[in-house]
Amino acid sequence: MKIVVVGTGYVGLVTGTCLASLGNEVTCVDIDSNKIENLKNGIIPIYEPGLEDLVKRNYEIGRLKYSTSLAQALFGAEIVFIAVGTPPKENGEADLQYVEAVAHEIGKNLNDYIVVVNKSTVPIGTGDLVTRIIKNYYAGEFDVVSNPEFLREGSAINDFMQPDRIVIGCDNNMKAVEIMKNLYLPLNCPILITDLKSAEMIKYASNAFLAMSISFINSVAKICEQVGADVEKVSEGMKLDKRIGKNAFLSAGCGYGGSCFPKDVQALVNIGRQNNVPFTILEEVEKVNCQMKNLLFEKLLNIYNDLYQKRVAIWGIAFKPNTDDIRFAPALTIIENLLNHGVQINIYDPVAQENVRKMYPDLNYFNDPYQALHQVDCLLVITDWHDFKQVDKSKIKELMRGNLIIDGRNIYQPEEMFGLGFNYHSIGRKKI
Repeated sequence: MKIVVVGTGYVGLVTGTCLASLGNEVTCVDIDSNKIENLKNGIIPIYEPGLEDLVKRNYEIGRLKYSTSLAQALFGAEIVFIAVGTPPKENGEADLQYVEAVAHEIGKNLNDYIVVVNKSTVPIGTGDLVTRIIKNYYAGEFDVVSNPEFLREGSAINDFMQPDRIVIGCDNNMKAVEIMKNLYLPLNCPILITDLKSAEMIKYASNAFLAMSISFINSVAKICEQVGADVEKVSEGMKLDKRIGKNAFLSAGCGYGGSCFPKDVQALVNIGRQNNVPFTILEEVEKVNCQMKNLLFEKLLNIYNDLYQKRVAIWGIAFKPNTDDIRFAPALTIIENLLNHGVQINIYDPVAQENVRKMYPDLNYFNDPYQALHQVDCLLVITDWHDFKQVDKSKIKELMRGNLIIDGRNIYQPEEMFGLGFNYHSIGRKKI
């Protein structure tokens, strides 16, 4: 098929590249000419394992193209994906200005039937909004479909090529549904057909439920610390229940971040308020997450009382491993707290350092995790990068001035760390 993907951010670039890998002719469109030129030269704007090679390969064989002109790209296309950002406004409501702008451009440039696909995460009713905008310009036949993405940063290519399910929401035309089913036929996975609004809600509900699981286990973890239980064993026992499952989001830590959970929870809470249905459970999920982002700093403050001129190393800035995404990352909250108390900060992250350097250019950045430890009083582990699990702990002890480690992801074992002479603290586990 001939496909257009509008937006070359995380969702758009992964979607376009993977669809090209399935044999389609894909044109990725973006108004940022510098980004388009970089893509043509093999420079991608995000870090995602395996994506750079896949982008180059499909571009070189001609299945993946780039353009700043949506009008030219739409000529002869069968499907156009809207994959632009929907960042949160100050009140938590999703900002639809970019989706609306694309809908206007599509309407102005249509001259034949096309399937318009909302791939961006959008509030319930956005499909109807896009339909109305396009109809202001184009009187011919077209269909709007909701096809939410379920990509996890760090494993997005695998998630696209081997999905748990594909959701296709369409209100009025099975022609569009058949086109979408044919597009995804090579993936050989369950396809759920719904109405537009249900498809839009599935995305929000899924992310909100996963975020709720994280805040739930973090609340359990705080109780575990007080009563002497081990949240890791509690989580293990829960996952053995078939009704919960081994892949449940039940890993205690210093809070969730990223481009999806924070804004989708806020957006769904806002949608509830607008419809006079308070979503109090999700409001508490968000409160718990804010508390967890501050927990490591509170532990540090309880130990030292006065943090002025202390030197702290932070391992991990990205909100999760295998990505350079720092949006709503717990590390940013921790950095702010440390700076407000006069702490000197050493930073190491395998891929996210340049993103955080733009925000905090005066911090100390290192290209090696061990270098960041030289003469520090404390090490804060914020992101559970695999490299951090394999470090030489004796070397850590030699390099640090102090012996305090606060592990925000529970990647080390308390007994081992105590045996090595560390003052080790984690989340929801007994202090030895």
